[in-house]
Amino acid sequence: MKGATTKYSTTYTLISNPKTKFLLGAGLDVLHQESREWLDTIAFWKDETKFFAHILGNRETKESEYGKMLNYLDKIHENLFDYLTEDIKDHEKLLSRLEKSEKGIADGDYREEHKRLGESMVLFENDFREFKKMVFGYVKKL
Repeated sequence: MKGATTKYSTTYTLISNPKTKFLLGAGLDVLHQESREWLDTIAFWKDETKFFAHILGNRETKESEYGKMLNYLDKIHENLFDYLTEDIKDHEKLLSRLEKSEKGIADGDYREEHKRLGESMVLFENDFREFKKMVFGYVKKL
């Protein structure tokens, strides 16, 4: 909030977050920034999976069935990160084509794809959070 002081009182104006606006109303630059943030988030998740691979790679976890399942799930996550990253990069290429006003590329198509990717990110983030809880819970028991 930023304030303006008058002789008698201070008035405040709320500064809205562009991400909280309805997706279809956001500017392309906001959507582009969100896509960049998604790529950064996925890069961080990839680093986390390397850490989990290290934890799950010790002798005690390799020998248990549950440890093997977690290790396998970790590898699946790594592959999903790659697919999601490629989808977002393709989405960014679509934005570039849209900005160049290529024929056959519509603003609505980009926004619809952005919405779909956003939903995928939310679902994946929730699933990955549950996976991390399982890993930490398992490692605590060792």
